[in-house]
Amino acid sequence: MNTRSKFHLLARAGYGARGVVFLLIAALALFSSVAGGRPDTQSALTAILQQPFGRIWIGLIGLGLAGFVIWRLAQSLANADGQDDDLKGYVIRAALFGSAITYAGLALTSLTMALHMSSGGGSGGEEGLAAWVMAQPFGRYIAGLIGLGFVIGGIITALKGIRRKFGRYLALDADKNTPAVLISIYGLVARGAVFGIIGVFFLYAAFTVDPDQAGGMADALAWVQRLPFGGVIYAIVAVGLAAFGIYNFVEARYRRINVPEVGDIRRELPLGRAS
Repeated sequence: MNTRSKFHLLARAGYGARGVVFLLIAALALFSSVAGGRPDTQSALTAILQQPFGRIWIGLIGLGLAGFVIWRLAQSLANADGQDDDLKGYVIRAALFGSAITYAGLALTSLTMALHMSSGGGSGGEEGLAAWVMAQPFGRYIAGLIGLGFVIGGIITALKGIRRKFGRYLALDADKNTPAVLISIYGLVARGAVFGIIGVFFLYAAFTVDPDQAGGMADALAWVQRLPFGGVIYAIVAVGLAAFGIYNFVEARYRRINVPEVGDIRRELPLGRAS
């Protein structure tokens, strides 16, 4: 297997691992009243850990997520997707870099759990991020920017589904109403909605200077459940997160993976541009 094939395998395994995590989050959301636990990434990893051969499975997921991090870094730092050199392109690449950081943490958590170095407990998540940010100089304003980023990211993710922009990166026709395309649209819109709600939580935490007001995926779903007809909306969003998990499997199968060359990486980095 050559280097290009290995890189393709890493990226596709990463999408598959992320798909498994989101399917588990959706299952926890739909059956939380029976199974208990919070529908978030930490609970999803803990659920895997409790299964037969759980540490093996969670180790494989951690390795898959590590591959996803490498692919995200290629997208952001090496511009593997060929984003334009304009404001929109730089914003997209910045978001992809933020995604790499997020999933690096999740991959590290998975691997430490697999190696008996962690039981999966602890807090962390968006609440922990908000507390850490607000402890920094100008932390309140940084938290507000993070919240704004979540809101904008949620809108972009939902529009990516509604306008079928994801088809640009897939080796399938996104204009056809195939099951894979329709599930992808549903999943992206649901994921975008959850992103937006998390962003509002961050903005409110920044406004009140109270990191406890920040919330993650589980808190976003709990807020949805308190709305009028919240039970119905909650179920729609939860199934949508399962659809987002399936969308990751669609990406694992059909995503166009462009392997960056060393020269491309040098050109994209600031020092390479200056030389």
